[in-house]
Amino acid sequence: MRNDHTWSSVEQFFTEKLQPESKNLKYVRKNNQRNGLPEIDVTPPQGKFIAMLAQLKEAKNILEIGTLGGYSTIWLAETLPQDGKLVTLEVDPTHVKTAQKNINTAGLEDKITIIEGSALETLPTLKERGFSDFDFIFIDADKPNNPRYIEWALALAKKGAIIISDNVVRDGEVINKNSTDERVIGVRKFVDILSEDQRADSVALQTVGEKGYDGFVLTIVQ
Repeated sequence: MRNDHTWSSVEQFFTEKLQPESKNLKYVRKNNQRNGLPEIDVTPPQGKFIAMLAQLKEAKNILEIGTLGGYSTIWLAETLPQDGKLVTLEVDPTHVKTAQKNINTAGLEDKITIIEGSALETLPTLKERGFSDFDFIFIDADKPNNPRYIEWALALAKKGAIIISDNVVRDGEVINKNSTDERVIGVRKFVDILSEDQRADSVALQTVGEKGYDGFVLTIVQ
């Protein structure tokens, strides 16, 4: 039998065996819920996966587009070396306040900087703020703007940087060229950009789990 229940049960099995959350990450989930944030964080296996990629990359300079409550932020920041830094962009003031509390509780406030505001307005200011030449970028924000996010990510990344873009399969709707869903349209345009830009070498992987059927794109900047 292959269905959503099976996918969720398998994910729970592997989470308990291989991806146990730290007390800081468990606190994030509870505090996010207390503050009414949507439960759309990456799952523990996804969080550990992107953290392991950052660790394999030996990333020291990370950009995250879309903070929410800081769950993926903390997964990534915990892999940073002593002199490593992460900057994360978030538009919602409630999310920013909650994420900052979560980051402080985890003792990572010296490594993580949250910039509040629309990412499309704050991305152009990163260089003047002293943030550029990223070696790892995680894109997990509003999907209609994915085309512009990937353009900025490619511009701000170092050669050899890794870019992870989440939620690209959209339960299979990504192949529907007639979709009127702005999220699907945004992902399709984003994929077109990656397929045409010589700076991007990309692969898409489909996933199943407690969040259903989805996937991500991994890009290495050439």
